[in-house]
Parts: sequence; C-alpha cells; structure tokens
Amino acid sequence: MSMLQEFKSFAIKGNVVDLAVGVIIGAAFGKIVASLVEDVIMPLIGTLVGGVNFSGLAFAVGSATLKYGKFLQTCLDFLIIAAAIFLAVKLINRLRREEPAAAPAAPPKQELLLGEIRDLLKKR
Repeated sequence: MSMLQEFKSFAIKGNVVDLAVGVIIGAAFGKIVASLVEDVIMPLIGTLVGGVNFSGLAFAVGSATLKYGKFLQTCLDFLIIAAAIFLAVKLINRLRREEPAAAPAAPPKQELLLGEIRDLLKKR
C-alpha cells in the first residue's frame, strides 16, 4: 500500500474527523472561558481584593527580572478556567443523564411452567 493511500485511509476514519471537530470546538470554548476570566471574573476579583493586579509583581536578580506576578496571575487564571470547565462538564453530564431503565417484565407463564417442570425433573 502506498503512503498516499495509507494516509487517505487514516484521514478518512471517523475517529480522526471526530477528534478534529473536538479540537476546533475546544479552541472556541477556550476563547469563551478566557473571555469570561479576563472580562468578567478577574475584574470582580480585582474589586474584591482592592484592585490588586498580580501581573505587575516582579523583582530583579542581577540583570534578570523575575516576573513572578505574571506566573501567579496565570496560575489563578488556570484555576478559574479549570473550575469553569468542571462546572460545564458537570452541567452537560446532568443534561445527558438518562432516566433509569424500568425493571424487566415478569417472564411469560410458559417460561415459569417450564422452569417448574425442569426443577421437578431435577428432583427425580
């Protein structure tokens, strides 16, 4: 099999297409969550903590500047994004939850009678 045919069979498989769609939707969802963090949640947190902006925190070590505030801000953003994704997945799972299956129906009379006959024959 030539490499082109092999690639074609790989690319056309359903799993690859599903994965591509998932990546695209994930990227779009990432933009939504990033906007939620930057434009809604962080201003509220900034107001609650007195307007503190972590990204400006830094100190110099020789000629290098360590911007630990940006790291703290990124960690906080990650925690908020992780919580938002957790809540979204939890909501989706709750919406997808199916009702429990009904109890199986009682077997027909014929099966019950055959079971009784079988049990009687075993006793002999």
